[in-house]
Amino acid sequence: MQDLKHFINNQWCDASAGGAFESLNPATAEPIARVADGTAEDVDQAVAAAQDAFESGVWSELEPDERAGYLLKAAEILKRREAEFAELECLDSGKPIRETTAIDIPYSIRALEYFANLGREIKGEIIPVPGKQVFDFQTYEPYGVVATITPWNFPLHLFTRSTCPALAAGNTVVAKTSPMTPITSGLMGEVFAEAGFPPGVINIVHGGAEPGTTLVSHPDVRMIAFTGSEAVGRLIMEAAAKSPIIKKMILELGGKGPLIAEPDCDLDGAVNSVLIGFCLTQGQVCCASTRLYLHDSIYEPYMETLLQRVERLKIGDPMDPETQFGAMMNPQQLEKVERYVEEAVEDGAKVLTGGERISDPPCDRGWFYRPTVMEVQDNSMACVQEEIFGPVLAVIRYQDLDDAIRMANDSPFGLGAAIWSNNPKTLFRAGRKLDAGTVWLNTNIMSTMEAPFGGNKNSGFGREYGSHGIREYMKVKNQILHTAEDFPNFYGF
Repeated sequence: MQDLKHFINNQWCDASAGGAFESLNPATAEPIARVADGTAEDVDQAVAAAQDAFESGVWSELEPDERAGYLLKAAEILKRREAEFAELECLDSGKPIRETTAIDIPYSIRALEYFANLGREIKGEIIPVPGKQVFDFQTYEPYGVVATITPWNFPLHLFTRSTCPALAAGNTVVAKTSPMTPITSGLMGEVFAEAGFPPGVINIVHGGAEPGTTLVSHPDVRMIAFTGSEAVGRLIMEAAAKSPIIKKMILELGGKGPLIAEPDCDLDGAVNSVLIGFCLTQGQVCCASTRLYLHDSIYEPYMETLLQRVERLKIGDPMDPETQFGAMMNPQQLEKVERYVEEAVEDGAKVLTGGERISDPPCDRGWFYRPTVMEVQDNSMACVQEEIFGPVLAVIRYQDLDDAIRMANDSPFGLGAAIWSNNPKTLFRAGRKLDAGTVWLNTNIMSTMEAPFGGNKNSGFGREYGSHGIREYMKVKNQILHTAEDFPNFYGF
């Protein structure tokens, strides 16, 4: 069993109050790590270390090439330990090893490499000003101490997605891991230490509400990057508002992704698209496609193919390379999914497949729920409007594309949306009208390090990834040099 401590100022530290909690394997309910349970005092120590490192210039005043060198060294180390981290991510999250091997850890390595190199490209701009008597230029500068708070569904990937651009931009970081999946993010302390990062540049703390609240309200924290639920995002904004210093924020919150399948779509591709859309990571993905708007004319063949493929998914031990669908994160999440399905059925939804827990070996000790497809008549039902965060797909028929777009936009969320059609005009028109931070055209839940990602409405604000992403972690400074020999005598003296 892993013994995971805080990583503060390049030192491994027990919780100041001596507390610890266990991280459980969702597939077996067995403890796999003993983790330091952070307090406000631990956060104060971590922020102080990050603040000292920032003020000393040991990181922010390095040449971008030097900062890139540290991040690239960390990428090399993580690449060497890739199989180990993929296994730990699987054990801690309950997602299949095929996912952590193909997605989670490679994306984390890519973040280190991509933002290392992007940090070399930070450039200011010259602004033409009328009159030719001033030279106006803007620069991009780090904020200072950045707090990153990552969720449990993609622990390492989302840790690196926020931490890497923050570091590449010259900030120092205090990262708080999810108390449900702290292992791989916590072990990044070993990676950063081996890569030779100066003390205090990156600090990692564990725990629940107390360290999180302390971190977001801390007066020395200048920026917060949070990925998680809408409810927690609102609490973070409230806590940060009480700080003496107003903070910059990036919030990537919940989602309720729609997918529209037009009559002329590639049916096979559209089926596979929605399948990964609501089954990847057991549906525990913010941008999951959990609403399918399916045209009447293709309803029968589409649903026949979809149901066949859902029922063929191999569910079982996440460590088995053949497993395609793993365990829910915890019993609370399992019960939440179960409750939504039961209430939907009471409100008139029809379960076409799934809708039950799995208790047969090897799923008898963990928290498993069958991928569920429901036929729904009313777009206002809770199972359509609210984020379930599980493998539940609500299917609604439509006849007119404008009506489908209206229903797709009739949601408090706006993170991701998808449409399938073989008509480029249809794709272009729908892409303009769908209210989401990302619209996938003949693809789904695809994100790349190079392109911005984030939400509209209750899905948050700000963007991660790409050049937009790294600029989120920098403040803009405008500087004006008066170039005329004499300063204007405005008052006539």
